[in-house]
Amino acid sequence: MIAHNTPPARLARLARLAQRQLNMATHHQLTQAGIPAGTISGRSRRGGPWQRLLPRVYLLQTGPPDPRQQALSAVLYAAHPAADPLSGSTAALTGGAALALLGVRDAPPEPLDVLVRAPRSPAATGRARPRSTSRWPATLHICGVPSARPIRAAADFASRTDDADLVRSVLANVVQGGWCHPHDLHAELRAGRVRSRPAVRAAAAELVAGVRSIAEGRARDALAATDLPDPLWNARLHDPGGAFLASPDAYWPREGVALEIDSAEYHYTRDAWQATLHRRLRLESRGVLVASTTPGILRDRPADVIAALRALLVLGAARPAPPQVTARGHAQLELPLPPSYAPKARDTV
Repeated sequence: MIAHNTPPARLARLARLAQRQLNMATHHQLTQAGIPAGTISGRSRRGGPWQRLLPRVYLLQTGPPDPRQQALSAVLYAAHPAADPLSGSTAALTGGAALALLGVRDAPPEPLDVLVRAPRSPAATGRARPRSTSRWPATLHICGVPSARPIRAAADFASRTDDADLVRSVLANVVQGGWCHPHDLHAELRAGRVRSRPAVRAAAAELVAGVRSIAEGRARDALAATDLPDPLWNARLHDPGGAFLASPDAYWPREGVALEIDSAEYHYTRDAWQATLHRRLRLESRGVLVASTTPGILRDRPADVIAALRALLVLGAARPAPPQVTARGHAQLELPLPPSYAPKARDTV
């Protein structure tokens, strides 16, 4: 309770507000609910029952904020005081913070990038980085936080991140997770004038080629420096009866050679290792020659990987009959896109 003599109607308004906004409120909302400014100041002093997370944004509890509350605090800070901050009409979370709420691998939860509808341009403060834009996106709610859709969040992340490997990884994971198609992401990067950045241009080219991880990107870089033929990336291989066999990281259909990049995180538990070996046996039983490596070997000793692939490609090309495998479900995407191409995005999360 605020005080023993607080009117019930005032308490009810505050309770509804806190329930709706993850136990948070702005100074404007609190005063509109009838809470005096002096009470707000007193209750948010050090050791008090409330906490000021950002200027004019209060957490109405004593415990630490969770990631959702941290993210929403930035939206509450950046939203127009007279607007409903949950409407997504004047402020929306974007960038790595929005992708992290979705569970996109490697997306950093901070800083808290927030789009603000131009011409407003609130100052950056604490973890919050408002960014004014006249190209307002369609929005959705992620874990209760008004956010840009994944495709826009990914483009905004790429536009404000200098770590080339991180950009490469996060964009790949957005596509790998099914949040958008590579063509759609390419169009969004172009619309946001982000593709001029070398790291973004390289990542977009990899995604269009079918690459879906930073390790695969390194493999593509290593292959590009050689005279070896280009493979299909993440092709789905089937036996003559149509049964699915595997989807190797890279596959050379003429020679029947596959490259598998096995990371410790995904392959070195007992069950995962058994599944990896079983997949490899299925490929080898159909005549596919498999070269195996790890992200670490690919990073530190790419020449060894290239030498192994070169030897297997020579062997594969010399065989009298190709392997009993068909590559399906893979198409090399073409760029550039036509000017009329319009990106699409999913409506709900």
